[in-house]
Amino acid sequence: MNKVVLVTGANSGIGLALCERLLSSKDAEGLHLCLACRNMRRAEAARSALLASHSAAQVTLLQMDTSRISSVLSAARELQLRFNRLDYVYLNAGIMPNPQFDLKAFFKGLFSSNVITMLTTGEGILTQKDGVTPDGLQEVFAVNLFGHFMLIRELEPLFCRAGRTSQLIWTSSSNARRSAFSLEDVQHRKGREPYSSSKYASDSLSLAINTHYNKQGLYSSVICPGFVMTNLTYGILPSFPAFLWTLFLPLLWLIRVFINTFTLTPYNGAEALIWLFNQKPEMLDPRAKYHSLTSGLGHCYIQPRQMDVDLDTSEALYDELLQLEREVRRKQITS
Repeated sequence: MNKVVLVTGANSGIGLALCERLLSSKDAEGLHLCLACRNMRRAEAARSALLASHSAAQVTLLQMDTSRISSVLSAARELQLRFNRLDYVYLNAGIMPNPQFDLKAFFKGLFSSNVITMLTTGEGILTQKDGVTPDGLQEVFAVNLFGHFMLIRELEPLFCRAGRTSQLIWTSSSNARRSAFSLEDVQHRKGREPYSSSKYASDSLSLAINTHYNKQGLYSSVICPGFVMTNLTYGILPSFPAFLWTLFLPLLWLIRVFINTFTLTPYNGAEALIWLFNQKPEMLDPRAKYHSLTSGLGHCYIQPRQMDVDLDTSEALYDELLQLEREVRRKQITS
């Protein structure tokens, strides 16, 4: 096998678009693609769709629910039995449960100087109601961040084997804002923006991983897919009738003429993910977030932008996660 690629949250949206683009790339020969998904029925459907257009591809499935630590640990053990190394791990699985869209704030923002920021990040108009996992963790924190952190820790033996580099690639968001994150409340138990907090935390964690693992050949990068129409996006307005979405879509395409972060399709949103697949990770900027962008005429391109992260915060977060890992492992042993 030339390259082994693991993609979490691969059965739909940007994850599935990435898998399709990987198998269509000029480097697809010898590629072994592993789809890590929570819902195996949907995973099977995704695998069938990929093989329908790439019949000779090596595509395997792995059951993993990042909200459940036992599932993550079990999946990691399975991966170590199947493979002797991992070249790329796309940390793409994520949720935004029970989103609350403030329509009044939206229309007010349309006529303010903050309109571009509002449209591109959701700032001031989007909150969520979080849940708690069976492990006692905040659900968004567990799915978007901590489950992936535990996976990375468990898979250390598979990284950087035979003198090769390995790369972690996080799907972040323009909604990742420092103002939503607190080191005193890393799980965001007290706030109303757990999604934004978890994405800012993943940006910070990526920097810490580079600090601790680059010398071993493991590198971490962060991307932003832009505003993409996926199930997560449709969930922001769950009661919005389908025919209204149909009427709303032309407006989104018009907005894209003026705002290049409106990538809209999963294919376009995966542009930065597929671009990183072809880069030498040691040459990348650890403080950059690589944005998928689309011109008004539909041309996809990449733009690196500096993340609002600092080394002290990233190190403090890393230490907090290590402490939580120890607590979780103790519970796993005693349960």
